[in-house]
Amino acid sequence: MDYRVQPNWVAQLIDKYYPEDSELRRVFLTHSIAVTRRALQICDRHPELGLDRAFVEEAAMLHDIGIFECDAPGICCHGKEPYLRHGIIGANLMRAEGYPRHARVCERHTGAGLTKEAIVSGNLPLPHQDYLPETLEEKVVCYADKFYSKTKLRHERTLAEAERSIARFGDGGLERFKAWEAMFE
Repeated sequence: MDYRVQPNWVAQLIDKYYPEDSELRRVFLTHSIAVTRRALQICDRHPELGLDRAFVEEAAMLHDIGIFECDAPGICCHGKEPYLRHGIIGANLMRAEGYPRHARVCERHTGAGLTKEAIVSGNLPLPHQDYLPETLEEKVVCYADKFYSKTKLRHERTLAEAERSIARFGDGGLERFKAWEAMFE
């Protein structure tokens, strides 16, 4: 991992929640760095979008900060919460740390965002409200995240693979993803 986490406060937050040299920290950092690189490439390719590049970098590094509290042993997470809640958990952490804008990225990056209807009809363990990316920066991080899995850290999904991954969520996610694809690719 030759990426240096910037700015320093982001590295300090990561150290706070992932303090030891562990496999979980490696999974978290490897995934977050890959997502960050892709998100920054989008920023650099599309100056016409007026993206807040510094914020995109911070938010991409922190979007999965809540995974450590989840029960997902396949990615070295041995917490008690369902993995689907990692975005909400991360959002709560970010709000408690004083970063409400970053919290929105955490809670809105699952799939291509989740609607209240999908949460209710799927009986998902989330508060009954919409969690859809709204700002361009939220959309960039959500989009970039779909190209990297925490279970296959060295693999970058193709567009077709990312689309298949999103299609399984249903609820208009693939349409949202394709709209972002048209904007960001």
